[in-house]
Amino acid sequence: MDFSYSEVQQMLQDSVKKFVSKNYDFDTRSKIIESDSGYSEENWKLFAELGWLTVPFSEEDGGLGGSAVDLMVMMEEFGKANLVEPYLPSVVLCGCLISELATGEVKEQMLGKLVGGDLQLALAASETGSRFNSSKVATTAKSNGNSIVINGRKIAVLNGSNANELLVVARESGGEVDADGISVFLVNPDTPGVTVRSFTNIDGQKSSEIDFTDVTVAASARLGEQGKALMAIEKVIDKAIIAVSAEAVGVLETLLQKTVEYSKTRKQFGTVIGTFQALQHRMADMFIECQLARSIVVMAAMKLDGSAGQTEKTKAVSAAKSRVGKAIRKVSQEAVQIHGGIGVTNELDVGHYFKRATALEIMFGNTDYHIERFASL
Repeated sequence: MDFSYSEVQQMLQDSVKKFVSKNYDFDTRSKIIESDSGYSEENWKLFAELGWLTVPFSEEDGGLGGSAVDLMVMMEEFGKANLVEPYLPSVVLCGCLISELATGEVKEQMLGKLVGGDLQLALAASETGSRFNSSKVATTAKSNGNSIVINGRKIAVLNGSNANELLVVARESGGEVDADGISVFLVNPDTPGVTVRSFTNIDGQKSSEIDFTDVTVAASARLGEQGKALMAIEKVIDKAIIAVSAEAVGVLETLLQKTVEYSKTRKQFGTVIGTFQALQHRMADMFIECQLARSIVVMAAMKLDGSAGQTEKTKAVSAAKSRVGKAIRKVSQEAVQIHGGIGVTNELDVGHYFKRATALEIMFGNTDYHIERFASL
């Protein structure tokens, strides 16, 4: 089986590397995080010009092709640079969900603005107690003539404070965990009854809690068929899991590289610590974990692009996320321990990579969750 990158994938990889080397050093990233928005609008426009915002979409939707492997290649490079721009929430989650559910002029206009860099989106899906279960939705959407009234609370809404539009997952019928009855609605965050409370995650990225109190939207704000959105949501989340897993691989490879470099310069008792056999063994184990993680993410991405059934694709995604989660714990903790106390300071980038890896391990289900999910399929 050929695992080499195509010409397009190599171009994607090279374009991210060039951007990072010229525009995204540690000090620049630190200033971006401290800004009100938590990302650079200038960089976002550049992403659009470079065509990166088209990667997850099919050619029919004006994209590069929608390949999970293409997305994996780019997200791995994003991980190596620890980019904070909201590519995952705005493009991968919301953009792909619009691609799956929306039709006609709504789809064309929204995706056009998104890939042009003129639209920020956020997916309001997670709720207290949902525990990564996409079908557990307590937020309600009740019909009132030609309008829909939404009530509920969403947590951990990535990019919620920057979004021009929210994609709100709400239940129109059925019980709290029923598969049927779930819909997605477009809601402007300035609509009366919407309350956004923003905060910064441990990894420096922006998130929000959002309350919806008698929020009224037109019935036309529903994306797709009434009550039939769950399958599309789960499909998009599987793609997002591949994206964060690939990003985690990039983060871990950078942690390994920086740890090896540090071990060649740090001296203890007059001796470079990289010469200590015990530390060499530990760094060799880190290398193995990185390779295992990368291999299984490649497998899962290829499975998503293939003709396998949905169950097999879901199993491959959970296998990748659980294996990557184990690698995150091993590699990131070893990196911090070998660096010592300086490894958790804000002045050294290793600590920031460690925090991002920790956040990625939890996102869309931690290791234990995906082991159980794999076993249940």
